[in-house]
Amino acid sequence: MFAELNSILNVSPEHFTTGEFVLLSDRQSDASFLMHHFLGFYLRAGCQVCFIGLAQSLSHYSAVSQRLGVSLSQAKERGQLVFLEGLNECSAILNPDGVRTGSEAMAFLRNPGAGLRALFQFAHSSVNHSWGAEERAGDAGGGPPVVLVDDVSVLLSLGVSADAVLDFSHYCRATVCSQLKGNVVILLRCDREEDDYDDVGSDEGLERLLRGLTHQCSLALHVQGLPTGYCRDIHGQVEVCDRRRRADGQQKKTTFQYKVHDRGASFFAPGTSSAVL
Repeated sequence: MFAELNSILNVSPEHFTTGEFVLLSDRQSDASFLMHHFLGFYLRAGCQVCFIGLAQSLSHYSAVSQRLGVSLSQAKERGQLVFLEGLNECSAILNPDGVRTGSEAMAFLRNPGAGLRALFQFAHSSVNHSWGAEERAGDAGGGPPVVLVDDVSVLLSLGVSADAVLDFSHYCRATVCSQLKGNVVILLRCDREEDDYDDVGSDEGLERLLRGLTHQCSLALHVQGLPTGYCRDIHGQVEVCDRRRRADGQQKKTTFQYKVHDRGASFFAPGTSSAVL
């Protein structure tokens, strides 16, 4: 968890806004450090977390979280964290021996055209069941439910349409954010490898997905490389855009440069601008 980023966003594990849809994106850089930040932040806040990990293994997230002072294994043991390990689920479902294994949450792998209803139902039941149990038990320390997805561009590479991903994010926002008063954090990586997609039409799908998620979100953090190119002491810049309409009809947009360390990240040299929606 990065204290400087918390200061920029004016939040802490003890005080943060609920009902938020947060979009993390990147281009010519890597925004995954922000996903690790939010995972640790919400676990420290006592939230019930459902993490849909499509990009890396559980051991990867655990190793990084450990360096940030958060134990995912302990969070899982106490029932605070539900982790869907997408890489293992893909291997199980696509197993060539014909044995039907793997979570139904990833059933879209058998038929990408069927949409992401099962994945949404998994996320909803993971946080809704535990949230209700905490409320009934009167646990004052229990925070709101949170769904994190890393990263949805993987779904496009698996044959899911951009429209299906936008439907998934819409339903997550409507249930987790609006009904359960929780938060949703989604990472979208906008740089693709040449072999990740079948045709150039997928480029259009990626851009359409970015536009759609940006329209849905209340807070957007976009990571990109420096305009001046590589620098040893600065890894890139983060544009923070608060999309909630203010009284003057504007949205606040601030840019910070950053450097990632083994146990955190530094943010500095801000530049500020505002734009009318």
